[in-house]
Amino acid sequence: MRRIAQSIDVRSREIARQSGLTLPQLIVLQSVHSLGEVTTQAISRDAAMSAPTVVGVLEKLEAKGMVERYRSTRDRRVVHSRLTDLGRAALYNSPDLLSGKFITAFSHLPSTRRVEIAQALDALADMMGHPSGSLL
Repeated sequence: MRRIAQSIDVRSREIARQSGLTLPQLIVLQSVHSLGEVTTQAISRDAAMSAPTVVGVLEKLEAKGMVERYRSTRDRRVVHSRLTDLGRAALYNSPDLLSGKFITAFSHLPSTRRVEIAQALDALADMMGHPSGSLL
């Protein structure tokens, strides 16, 4: 566990150095990109982050001009987010969350082994109290 946490920390610092974005900011940008104009709750589910954490990340991204937030015309209590051109450019130019070395090594594993690893990671996340959400 310590080695995995350390590897994530190292990769997170590499991403920040290359893109100027934290790992949570990059994950939220990816969620907004993949989901389109979206609510905080939907981003929270997609990114596997708490809603208050997502709100804080969105505030920082909005201050950087990468995300635009606006109230729904149907229900003023609902706030939507969408990427700006600057956010799309930052996402396009950002490094992958996983290193090329990992992606190559993982892709060379037999598919049954990849599924086993993903299932083991899901089980580990569940045991650690992470909200359910399959990695598969």
